[in-house]
Amino acid sequence: MRTFRTALLTAAAAGLAVTALAQVPAAAAPAPAPAPPKFLSAGQLPASLTPWTAGPVRQGVPSEGSVCTAGIAPAAGTRHRDFRTELDTGARQTITVAATTAQAKALAAELRSALETCLDRLKEQDPGLEGEAFYQGRVDIEEGAHVYSIDTSYPEVGSTDIGLYSVGRDGRAVTVVEWGQLGDLDGAPLEGFKNTTRTAVAKLY
Repeated sequence: MRTFRTALLTAAAAGLAVTALAQVPAAAAPAPAPAPPKFLSAGQLPASLTPWTAGPVRQGVPSEGSVCTAGIAPAAGTRHRDFRTELDTGARQTITVAATTAQAKALAAELRSALETCLDRLKEQDPGLEGEAFYQGRVDIEEGAHVYSIDTSYPEVGSTDIGLYSVGRDGRAVTVVEWGQLGDLDGAPLEGFKNTTRTAVAKLY
């Protein structure tokens, strides 16, 4: 009889343990990390006489080039991708994901200011340089994007270069798109570049 009672008590205790375990809520699964913003593909660049080729997406800020915006975006949270054609035309997209929306907004404003003052700074560094810079308007996409052109020349050697630039933001993500080739603004695909900018911001998230 004692053995039977002990068995009953043991079974009851086991049942209580199972019930208690069943009442403990399961630990919530960790939220999956958000997908990183997407980059432009080669086919989304402005039309060119020869096809665009897209390079790999690289971590950090570019090691060279991007003379107008160098030193502004932090290396942490930044990636970039270069594009080229068989002619003297190249492009680059840089994406930075800031820790907060407020930091992203401040970064976009600083990048815009750097583009607005870029030509003056280049002329200070090289007195032989001439050129014109224009604000080419806003692109209405997400938190907005802004487009600029910088036309430079060296009269002594007869060379001219045109660059198109844009800064756009979607939440915590800020992107800069750069496009450049030999020539002047009249030969630049301004509307195509605006479409590329719209696509770049739309693809962030």
